[in-house]
Amino acid sequence: MAQLLAHFRRNAFRGHGTLIQQGRVLSGNPSTAIDYRHEFRYPETCKRVVVKMGSALITRDDECGLSLGRMGSYVEQLAELWRNKRDILVVTSGAVAFGKQLLKGKTIINSIDPRACSAVGQGGLTATYEFMFQQYGIRCAQVLVTREDFRDQKTLANLRDTLSELLSMRIIPIINENDAISPPATENADLEGVISVTDNDSLAANLAVRMDADLLMLLTDVDGIYDKPPSEGGKIMSTYSGLQEEQEIIFGEGSKVGRGGMKSKVDAAAWAFKKGTAVVVASGIADNSIVDIMSGKEMGTFFTKVPQPVAVPTNNGMKALAAACREESRALMQIGPKHRAMIIHELADLLLQESDAILEANRKDLEAADRHQISSVLKSRLKLTEQKLQVLVDGLRQIADSSDDLLGRALRRTQVAEDLMLEQITVPLGVLLVIFESRPDALPQVAALSIASGNGLLLKGGKEAKHTNQCLYELVRRALSIYVNPDAIGMVTSREEIADLLKMDEHIDLVIPRGSNAMVSQIQDASTIPVMGHADGICHVYLDENCDAEKAARIVVDAKCDYPSACNAMETLLVHRSCLDNGTFEKVFDALVDAGVRVNFGPNLKQIVGKTYRGKAAHEAESMSIEYSDLECAVEVVDTVQAAVDHIHANGSSHTDVIITEDDDNAKEFLDNVDSACVFHNSSSRFADGFRFGLGAEVGISTSRIHARGPVGVEGLLTTKWRLEGKDHTVADFASGKYSYLHKRLV
Repeated sequence: MAQLLAHFRRNAFRGHGTLIQQGRVLSGNPSTAIDYRHEFRYPETCKRVVVKMGSALITRDDECGLSLGRMGSYVEQLAELWRNKRDILVVTSGAVAFGKQLLKGKTIINSIDPRACSAVGQGGLTATYEFMFQQYGIRCAQVLVTREDFRDQKTLANLRDTLSELLSMRIIPIINENDAISPPATENADLEGVISVTDNDSLAANLAVRMDADLLMLLTDVDGIYDKPPSEGGKIMSTYSGLQEEQEIIFGEGSKVGRGGMKSKVDAAAWAFKKGTAVVVASGIADNSIVDIMSGKEMGTFFTKVPQPVAVPTNNGMKALAAACREESRALMQIGPKHRAMIIHELADLLLQESDAILEANRKDLEAADRHQISSVLKSRLKLTEQKLQVLVDGLRQIADSSDDLLGRALRRTQVAEDLMLEQITVPLGVLLVIFESRPDALPQVAALSIASGNGLLLKGGKEAKHTNQCLYELVRRALSIYVNPDAIGMVTSREEIADLLKMDEHIDLVIPRGSNAMVSQIQDASTIPVMGHADGICHVYLDENCDAEKAARIVVDAKCDYPSACNAMETLLVHRSCLDNGTFEKVFDALVDAGVRVNFGPNLKQIVGKTYRGKAAHEAESMSIEYSDLECAVEVVDTVQAAVDHIHANGSSHTDVIITEDDDNAKEFLDNVDSACVFHNSSSRFADGFRFGLGAEVGISTSRIHARGPVGVEGLLTTKWRLEGKDHTVADFASGKYSYLHKRLV
């Protein structure tokens, strides 16, 4: 059953009721397996690609010879796709033009039958491709076909077997119609809905369908399909559903070198599209056009039945990214809790399945950290292990399993009047911008919390973890794509992009920085968007006069040494004066020193102990408000519980503070009066963590007093809206006495 569920997660697409397997539609109405451009990026969703390069691209401007520079660029881009484990089939023009070049001077070129030119030029065209691909260690093979090959089922089966065998050997087929023996084109000559092979556009469409291609890319010398003539203000159609009337579409003229034109491209594209193949008609003139299309950029016209996100009318890429995130987050909210939970479980599965790749990416980051002499504190945060990944996976599953009733939950229900019901229900905050340093494990944690809560998410990780972050982000996108557009979660890489995003309060609702106090403070100063987080993690442990020495030593060492660079690690130890005389502080001090901790003495304690303490130099603390984030801490002496509270308020960061005592009254005084997000009694400050609180994971820890405070799990990423349901109620009805207010609280 578990295997069946995993198979369904990987192959069901968007919950539309159509099962997709290996890029093809297995049931339901014919529709493209790929509905969004971003799916081109991944071999998992776009493995097999047919690229048709027209005569206007391959040939020189004088129509006599090949454009070698442009061909070289195409081959380089196709080689990049090949290295990314794609199956590539190339349908190419150019034989006629190359034949003309070879025959130049023999006779009057324009009087030669194009079929003779093709016969002369075909071998040279293939040899040119072969030489170019060899520079990248790739073999190619010439395959010539005719219209009859698509009519005869045995020949068609043989063609498919041959192409499949070539692809299995990682050989790129170079396919062209055998113009030397092909009769003149005739329209609609084939039967049973098979498009007539009249040019290389229809040839490419036939091959794409017959070979179960995921994408057909028809490259030409125009930018795409226009809704009306450009001279009349026509615009490129970013998408084409096939529902438009033909007179609304401007096809353009046929190529002077080949036999196709824009109409043939639209006809071929529409036919392949209806058969279940994604299609893009775009210009191949621009640099890197093939790679750009495969990266999901909005180029040319994409054939799809799914409405696409509205493009943002701006050149600001970050604004477009944020707007798309907003749009797709609404789809994430709508798919329901079961599907959101399945996405998170899929992500957890992927973290285990791809653990080798994750740790290899992390190894690259650790090597770079060594070269750049990054501090041991940052390096400890950066490092991932199998154990850390397992803890991460457990946290993600906890989030998924507890997310059933997050959205749409009624927090308050009131009967306002007869037949007039008011509810306050939970909804996502909207779009989050989370900025984190060093800790790559934060990325899937935050992603899972955003998915569970239906929020859009923009991520910015530290450059020191770029390889690990990229690897983890790709897994997040793979998990999302089983039901929604992965653009619901985006990632940015530069500080300049963050500077732009921090001003986009129309698209982003909350900024959550996770990192150094300098970074958090800088973001708080620069942002026009509300910021949730903490600049410092100066956590205190107070040893009360009635504490147990054994408990104190264990708790203090854990609070400082379990993870010294964590924001919930102890930075200052406060000691009641009596603990200096009864042996408690000696025991705790020795335990810290044995654990490798450098202890710095506060001004009051320094006056008492002098230059040394228990044979160790008594280092004086530079300040009582330092976040060491290392095996180092400060110690100070106080006289009362209230003095400890006052010290914490003067020097702390309102994060997490602890009292160790056997006196319940002193504990209550401390817990009631310390104004911090987390206050603990006889327990380590390291418990201030979303996973340890049972939240699954945390998006961050907040020390602010608005909205969420302390470890912020999925509940902290929600807000509310009011829903009122009546029959025909108006305010005037209450003034007239028709209705009376009841305001009966039901929930």
